[in-house]
Amino acid sequence: MDTSKDYALYLDKKDFLSAFRDEFYVSKEKVYLDGNSLGLLSKRSEKAVLSILESWKNHAIDGWTSGDHPWFYLSEELGKQFAPLVGADPEELIATGSTTANLHQLLASFYQPEGRKTKILADALNFPSDIYAIKSQLQLKGYSPENHLVQVKSSDGHTLKTEDIIEAMTDEIALIILPGVLYRSGQILDMKALTKAAHERGIVIGFDLCHSIGSIPHSLSDWNVDFAFWCTYKHLNAGPGSVAGIYVNKKHLGKEPGLSGWFSSAKEVQFDMAHELTPAPTAGAFQIGTPHVLSLAPLIGSLEIFEEAGITAIRKKSLKLTDYLLGLIHAELDDFQFEVASPNDHSSRGGHIYLTHPNAASICKALKVSGVVPDFRSPNGIRLAPVALYNTFEEVWQAVQTLKVIMQEQTYKKFENTRGVIA
Repeated sequence: MDTSKDYALYLDKKDFLSAFRDEFYVSKEKVYLDGNSLGLLSKRSEKAVLSILESWKNHAIDGWTSGDHPWFYLSEELGKQFAPLVGADPEELIATGSTTANLHQLLASFYQPEGRKTKILADALNFPSDIYAIKSQLQLKGYSPENHLVQVKSSDGHTLKTEDIIEAMTDEIALIILPGVLYRSGQILDMKALTKAAHERGIVIGFDLCHSIGSIPHSLSDWNVDFAFWCTYKHLNAGPGSVAGIYVNKKHLGKEPGLSGWFSSAKEVQFDMAHELTPAPTAGAFQIGTPHVLSLAPLIGSLEIFEEAGITAIRKKSLKLTDYLLGLIHAELDDFQFEVASPNDHSSRGGHIYLTHPNAASICKALKVSGVVPDFRSPNGIRLAPVALYNTFEEVWQAVQTLKVIMQEQTYKKFENTRGVIA
């Protein structure tokens, strides 16, 4: 392949999403390739936060029903804007809570052990927080996690096989929790096939979309997925601690949530102050407490950008970026013990590339000092995420050249091969 800088610049000239880079606060001193951990701040999100503050300042309590974005309805309005990103109907969506809090809500609502069906199926590569929540919910129901949490193993330590997951769907499984995209390797699971197999066996299935929403298209309603949940601070660029999201298939709407709270109520009767809950007829029923309005605000701006760019175009550029990155890695870094642990096939590869190396932690430190921001994942992984909305092909080229120099000059040996407090 052409490994010249001129070719990277040529690709940037052909970039159909290049105008969106100016929407973000991009550092001129750094190449930021960690958008799958925390997306960059957009100017529209900044403006939206200031707008909500103005609403608080000018309207005080009346901000709940007045202003450009009345707070009482904000979670529902933003939930509707998730629709094109996850392939769902507006009433199936709500912006609320955090990833793990939402998983607890969904487990409390959908994990209903009965007869032989008492176990939860997950995978051995899942993000730890999901596993903690599953174990907690098993214990709350009086079940031992050691005996009632089934985790599908990986044959290579990086990816999962659809057939292995389906084989684990025994008549003892009551519910399944899986990632849409694996957080380390970036593998996309076949959510459609897995949902079909689960339902054929009478099993409820839900997906963690933290590493897939905003990066790849979904068709949750068409796939008939029971539920899903996600954060908004990675590819959705809504900021640290931004409010998360929930999808609940319309066939489940109208049921009372496992964890009820004031905002689980139907809007028109919420202020009746009755002690009997009337659940919202939408996914809004799966809210619990008062919306975190200031942490919802950045979503107003970020989702507006996604509506304009379109998830299909974002995915198209994302694949071009990661294809280019993989090509450069193979052309420039083959002599330095790196192994690509991400799938090569487009249908199986998400929005980042995962490299393994015995000195991954020290290499990441050397990259940061050299102006490239990667993400280290224990025990020996380097995640590189060129984000379609704001990264360029030139930045990808620069990152690989920087990494090549670090390996040639062995400057990574100046750093301890241990992770920092935050990887």
